[in-house]
Amino acid sequence: MEKIRVLLVEDDPIWRKSLAEYLSREDDILIVGAVETKDEAVQISRLVKIDIILMDINLTENRLDGIDAAIEINQIQKTKVIVLTGLNEEEIILNAFTAGVVNYVLKTEFRNIPNIIRSTHNTNPIEFLIKDYARLKQEEHLKELTPAEREVFELVELGYTQTQMEQKLHKAESTLKNQINTILKKLNVQSRKEAVQKVRGFGLFKSREEDPANSPVKY
Repeated sequence: MEKIRVLLVEDDPIWRKSLAEYLSREDDILIVGAVETKDEAVQISRLVKIDIILMDINLTENRLDGIDAAIEINQIQKTKVIVLTGLNEEEIILNAFTAGVVNYVLKTEFRNIPNIIRSTHNTNPIEFLIKDYARLKQEEHLKELTPAEREVFELVELGYTQTQMEQKLHKAESTLKNQINTILKKLNVQSRKEAVQKVRGFGLFKSREEDPANSPVKY
């Protein structure tokens, strides 16, 4: 029998150890790692195959960086992320789902986690709804962009450099920089990376108090 390969990401060492021991008693579940931080989770996802990630939503106090980690890991390998948290706020749940999370479990339900892992590992029809909802939310972020700006953003999302975009779009450096500046202002962010993360993650970044037009833009 092939075991379900599970990565546990939890900043509380006692909870992390207890949950790892609890899940290790299951014959069909294999813990491939139990890590504390977002960086550790991303690093291990580059090294081993993972079927399911149990991800604490707050790896750093009140930062919701577990959602951020889910976004990055899904760019490395396609896995299913179950958010494990003590929070039960609708906005946070929606943010988690639109970031690619496929299930959301409160820590008070820990006894059900083995069965939740199994059901998530198998066909999960809600994933299709989640993906569609995520697409709609991404479109909501991008609706203010013109077709030309959308074209530039798509290349930014694909990781094109400034020079590569200039060559592909046949645009002058000044024209392209102006368009990127406009995109960043419309999305209320200060860098290309932050723009991509905001659109993919839906609402991970709070609105800035300061006007981005008055802040230096990072390239």
